[in-house]
Amino acid sequence: MTTQLSRTALEQLFTQAHTHTSWHDSPVPESIIKQLYELIKFGSTSANCSPGRFVFIGSDEGKEKLKPCLSSGNVEQTMTAPCTVIVAYDEAFYEELPTLFPYADARSWFTSSPEAAYETAMRNSSLQGGYLICAARALGLDVGAMSGFNPTLLNETFFGDTTWKVNFLLNIGFGNKDKAHKRLPRLDFEQACKVI
Repeated sequence: MTTQLSRTALEQLFTQAHTHTSWHDSPVPESIIKQLYELIKFGSTSANCSPGRFVFIGSDEGKEKLKPCLSSGNVEQTMTAPCTVIVAYDEAFYEELPTLFPYADARSWFTSSPEAAYETAMRNSSLQGGYLICAARALGLDVGAMSGFNPTLLNETFFGDTTWKVNFLLNIGFGNKDKAHKRLPRLDFEQACKVI
C-alpha cells in the first residue's frame, strides 16, 4: 500500500498551484525537460497506447515559428514563457502497440476504426498532458495551459506530412507569483459529482 503525499506536496500540485501567464526570465534546463518526460511516460493510458508527443520550444527561433499560430491574447505570455510545449498526439500511435501492449492484437482495434483511433489518441494525449502539468509542478515549475491557437496552421508549421497533430499548448517555467491572478472559484462537490 502506498502512503498519502504530504500536505505540502498536495498544495504544490493542486490547492496552491496557479495557472501562470507572467514569467521570470529563467530558462528551463534540458535536463529538467528530459526528467519531465521520464516521469510522464509512466502515467497510465488505455492499453498503454501512449499517443502523446511533446515538442518543447525554448529557443527564440522556435518561438517566432510558433507566434503566427497563436491567438492574439496568448502571444505575450507565450513569447515570454521560458518554454512552450506543444502537447500533441500521433494519429498512428497504434503502430507502437505490438511493443507497448503485447498481450493482444491491439493494433487491429484501431486500424479498422479511424474514429476509435482519433478518440483514443485525443483522450489519452489529453491525459498525458495532465500528467505533464503535474510532473512540472512536482519538479518546481509553474504552468499555463492554452487552447487559443490555430491548429491547422500549427500542424502545417510544425508537423507537415507527419502523423503528429496538436492537442493543446502548455507554457512552463518559473511564474511571476506577484502577477498571478487571484484564484477563481471552483464547483463544489455537490455541483460536479455524484456518488451512486
